[in-house]
Amino acid sequence: MHHLNRLASKELVIGLPKLKFERDRLCEACQKGKQTKSYFKQLNVVLSSRPLELLHMDLVGPSRTMTLGGNYYGLVVVDDYSHFTWTLFIATKDEAYHAFKRFAKVIQNEKN
Repeated sequence: MHHLNRLASKELVIGLPKLKFERDRLCEACQKGKQTKSYFKQLNVVLSSRPLELLHMDLVGPSRTMTLGGNYYGLVVVDDYSHFTWTLFIATKDEAYHAFKRFAKVIQNEKN
């Protein structure tokens, strides 16, 4: 902020408004740039009454390094009832739907 005050007072930058920049205050653009998304509150209540009734999914990636199978993305599936977690590795984001479709068929056959 000290440098901004010097630039404004000496009129070294064309169009810089003559404002007094406060030392420990963030400008609106900086504040928006530093904002982060707030997380959801954790619930200690199970929302489902049986396994595989409710699944939570997240698509992760791209990772910096490729897996041994040549994949850069991961599809994480969590069962709400048992908290069991599966990770499906995929090469591109557009494969997520087909990977989940195959996963759903396998799990439904295993768990009836």
